Amino acid sequence: MRTPNRHPGRRIRTAVLGATGTVGQRFVSLLTGHPWFELEALAASERSAGKPYRDTVTWVQTQPLPPAVAGMPVQTCEQLLGGGYELVFSALGTRVATAVEPEFARDCLLVTNASSYRMDAEVPLLVPEVNPDHLRLLPAPAADALLPTGMIANPNCSTIGLALALKPLADAFGVDRVSVITLQAVSGAGLPGISGYQILDNVIPRIPNEEEKLEIETTKILGRLAGGAIEPARLTVSAQCNRVPVVDGHTPCVSAGALLGAELAVARTCR
Repeated sequence: MRTPNRHPGRRIRTAVLGATGTVGQRFVSLLTGHPWFELEALAASERSAGKPYRDTVTWVQTQPLPPAVAGMPVQTCEQLLGGGYELVFSALGTRVATAVEPEFARDCLLVTNASSYRMDAEVPLLVPEVNPDHLRLLPAPAADALLPTGMIANPNCSTIGLALALKPLADAFGVDRVSVITLQAVSGAGLPGISGYQILDNVIPRIPNEEEKLEIETTKILGRLAGGAIEPARLTVSAQCNRVPVVDGHTPCVSAGALLGAELAVARTCR
């Protein structure tokens, strides 16, 4: 993403929803002091509202809590509505996100990490290196605006790595079937996450909902934009997802192929 030339030097007014969770903390750490973004507000649950951020967050990032946000008052999502923010990052849980996020998307550009709207036909499911053309689903910005209104969805964490690997293979050779086994870190379960007793010296198979996300999100990301809509890739994905006892990092083991293309090649050779 590049800063639009029509407002040189002005930073984008930004807020974070769900700022006290692990994903929200990551948004906060990346946005604080960024040359493009001005982090102006933090939102969390009602029990945190009105308190300084440092008193509501269990900070688990490797770098210290930034002093610039430590004393920032936490608000509710409802209090941030209509606040004039141009870009809002959402780390809300799915249940809350489903109700709240469309309200923000009417007034600003909302980037969501929740799964609620990932498969919505009007929402780009974005991996910038793979499908930047899907951003054309968003309306053009108003003449006096830096950014459009609407919503961009961040895919499932393991889906992102899979799509990055598959894109060049699909472009060069074609891919119509994928088998992926993931070994996913405990940090992916968020807070409070999995107990040490459950995960110590253990592998937990069948992470709830993860396999389905890998199987359907990949086809949308690798799909093509046609006639103002995304035509999903003709791709069969089989996924098995496992939680493993490492702190950070998800490892996918992938087998991909183009059976149809191989069969056609054999048929031509045999003529």
